Amino acid sequence: MNLVLKENLIAFETIIIKEITRFTRIWMQTLLPPAITMSLYFVIFGNLIGSRIGKMGGFSYMEYIVPGLIMMSVITNSYSNVASSFFSAKFQRQIEELMVSPASNITILSGYVGGGVCRGLSAGLIVTSISLLFVDLPIYNIAMVILVVFLTSVLFSLGGFINAVFARSFDDISIVPTFILTPLTYLGGVFYSISLLPAFWQKVSMINPVFYMVNGFRYGFLGASDVSFVVAISIIITFIVVMTALSLHLLRTGKGMRS
Repeated sequence: MNLVLKENLIAFETIIIKEITRFTRIWMQTLLPPAITMSLYFVIFGNLIGSRIGKMGGFSYMEYIVPGLIMMSVITNSYSNVASSFFSAKFQRQIEELMVSPASNITILSGYVGGGVCRGLSAGLIVTSISLLFVDLPIYNIAMVILVVFLTSVLFSLGGFINAVFARSFDDISIVPTFILTPLTYLGGVFYSISLLPAFWQKVSMINPVFYMVNGFRYGFLGASDVSFVVAISIIITFIVVMTALSLHLLRTGKGMRS
């Protein structure tokens, strides 16, 4: 048992190191773009448009949107890191060697998800640092901030893994982020409070899982949210459990990975 545990720990550490080395080696493609993109958001939406909008939920518009913009960066980077990395391993037939190794399925999944979390949190820290140049960002509860951003990063890393399993070409990797992830993120309350929407569209917004992540994260910073923090965390954890079970099932059956 100790030998099996040691083998899996080595495998986990190896995958994590590989994943971190992978995205840090090409940091100009992985970590720099979020910094530039979010800086433009801060300048355009925060300074130029925000000054005309005024208060949002009792806070300046810049304070209100910063948590959502940070979360956007975390979601995008966590997802894309695992999706591209795992599909590349499939494409180069590296994954077949990994699957016949002594490493367990949970170890393989944890390694790739861990890499996605590292990139997502790194991008989040960069965007947070940049935001401090534009606004004095309050923190209502640091534990809540860390909990939500970590769980969200895990969730979208799992999403990237599932996308990579079913993808048959590199084009398939971009379909989900373009047609599903981006709309859900922009309609998840990043730039507005759903209290401004008509009743029907408020109910529609409640179906969007990203809405709970953005608002849970915002609550950790501002202490204000459109939804209960407990409800937000419960929904995130539920999605993580379901997607973890699906990911392990795909690894166990080898669907999309064995030729």
